[in-house]
Amino acid sequence: MKISNETKVGAIAVVSVTLLILGFNFLKGKKLFSKSTTLYGVYGNVQGLQNSNPVIINGLQVGTVYKISTDKDISRIKVEFNITKDINIPNNSVAMIKPNPIGTTSVEIRLGDAKAFLQSGDSIFTEANAGVFNDILKKVNPVLFEVQKAVSSLDTLIININSVIDPRTKGNIASTFENLKTISNSMITSTAYLEKLLNAETGALAKTLQNMNSVTGNLAANNEKVTSVMTNLDKTTTKLSQLDLQRTLNSLDSTINSLQKIVATVDSKDGTLGKLINDPTLYQNLASTGNKLNLLLDDIRTNPKRYVSISVFGKKAKGDPLVVPTPDTLNSPYYIEKVPKN
Repeated sequence: MKISNETKVGAIAVVSVTLLILGFNFLKGKKLFSKSTTLYGVYGNVQGLQNSNPVIINGLQVGTVYKISTDKDISRIKVEFNITKDINIPNNSVAMIKPNPIGTTSVEIRLGDAKAFLQSGDSIFTEANAGVFNDILKKVNPVLFEVQKAVSSLDTLIININSVIDPRTKGNIASTFENLKTISNSMITSTAYLEKLLNAETGALAKTLQNMNSVTGNLAANNEKVTSVMTNLDKTTTKLSQLDLQRTLNSLDSTINSLQKIVATVDSKDGTLGKLINDPTLYQNLASTGNKLNLLLDDIRTNPKRYVSISVFGKKAKGDPLVVPTPDTLNSPYYIEKVPKN
């Protein structure tokens, strides 16, 4: 079977492309025929990190940087690590970029102490590197390095506070301090007033206590009188408690009932007193008798000779008696009895 030149050229082209892809991946640090683990880390600054840079654990290269990608604002740079060694990496490990001014930038993984391990496709914790100068300073003078680190942290904290606090918040803080000043002044005034109040000689509280001492002293001086008054009061209450109050109330109730019966009898027309009070005939008879007595007295005063004769030679006066009172008794009550017609 004869193979055409076109087929040979196509096969050579396919093999060449395959070798090119495999060689490119090998140069990037990805092994071709072995199992590898892919991890991801996110940084704010990769400090010159490139593809195929080594990934080191405890001084041993265990993989390479496979791919670096970022978003449009370059705030988050995603780095893909290809771990070619068959090792266990705890899931609390940290990947830190280690720049080298005279060599190749690498990624150093500090192993954690967790019992669980990272799997292919997981993300690893990252940490920004302080730089070569800080590493040298840390080795030469650890104390000065810690001081610089604390100052940097404090500066970052102040910058964050200034970025968070807006002018309105600053004004509120100033107003709060002004209010605190006002409160402290009020507390000073209150303290002075309280000190004046609690003064042992001129304070109102001292005078009040003196008055209370005087009152209690008077009570102590008149203790016998107070005891006598309380004794008499106790005797009085004892006597009141010994009274048969219920029997007295029953007697009073009986008396009231009897009085009500008497008033009812007087108000009715059955009894003698009721007839005297309620029957107008008695009043009319008394009025008629009074009128007749007045008429008799007027007649005796006007014509005394008709009733008494004191003359030796005279004779008894004759004439008709008075039928109406004299003018000086006209204003007196006079009842004219009506004689019924036959």
